[in-house]
Amino acid sequence: MLSSPSSTDAALTARGVTRRHRRSGPDVLAGCTFSLPAGAVCALVGPNGAGKTTLLELAAGLQRPASGEVGVLGGPAVAGHPRVAYLAQDRPLYPRLTVAQTLRFGARVNPAGWDADLAARAGLDRFDPHDRIRDLSGGQRTRIALALALGKRADVLLLDEPMADLDPLARQELMGLLMAYVAGTGATVVMSSHIVSELADACDHLLLLDAGRARLAGGIDDLVAAHAVVAFPGGADRLAGHTVVESRPAGRGTSALIRPAGALPADWEVRPPSLEELVLAHLALPAAPHAGPGVPDLVLTPEPPVAPGKGRPENTEHAA
Repeated sequence: MLSSPSSTDAALTARGVTRRHRRSGPDVLAGCTFSLPAGAVCALVGPNGAGKTTLLELAAGLQRPASGEVGVLGGPAVAGHPRVAYLAQDRPLYPRLTVAQTLRFGARVNPAGWDADLAARAGLDRFDPHDRIRDLSGGQRTRIALALALGKRADVLLLDEPMADLDPLARQELMGLLMAYVAGTGATVVMSSHIVSELADACDHLLLLDAGRARLAGGIDDLVAAHAVVAFPGGADRLAGHTVVESRPAGRGTSALIRPAGALPADWEVRPPSLEELVLAHLALPAAPHAGPGVPDLVLTPEPPVAPGKGRPENTEHAA
């Protein structure tokens, strides 16, 4: 069982969260535990059915866990949280409203914190205010939904597949917009996606869900540093003592993704994995024929604030 991460200065936490959609059905989330620090930009990845949308809906207060706790900004996750904005995958806008009416509605339901200038950064100048939502393309509806999320000036943005309906140029523009928003507000962003390579340059944290639990969670730099891609002459027996995520024959030798347990031999070639290599190798674990058995989850806790005159403690690793 995973140890509970610290919630100090955490924007989003989950402790032993279980959620199922039917009483007799399997758990969509099963003992999910992690902690995301404030100000993080987190890539939420995993296969279909891993529980990504369910987790975002729990954080937005739209669902309740069967057991465990979901916390947002130091309190429980509740629907309509004034400091949380949620962009659903299906972009549930009112189809009969015009663009202008939709934006006025957003301002009306967020009277204390609506920021029209931030909303406009989603590219509202490209729309006719009289266009009806039902007549817009999927990518255009995404822009309007994102404008509503940005205009709320939320401290936590929960984005479910925000780039799914966008062309490559629009995706690049969206990432730049989100990075500018984070830089200007210090907000926390959690965005789910199947396109890991597009998130690598924008995100500093990773939450990999699989089979309803957090398999990898923490700062991307820390998670990458905990792994190594190695290549060496000889067979996989030379990997004894290390945690093997994936290994395969490579010519007369072996290549592998591992979590080193100590110093590596001098005749090994060693390099850090890319984020995509790390994610794909862990996602392949259940079906990978060469995967090491019993690879534990790796959940790193956020670093607590540094007290004056004291050094920063190392991240704490929790393994299942």
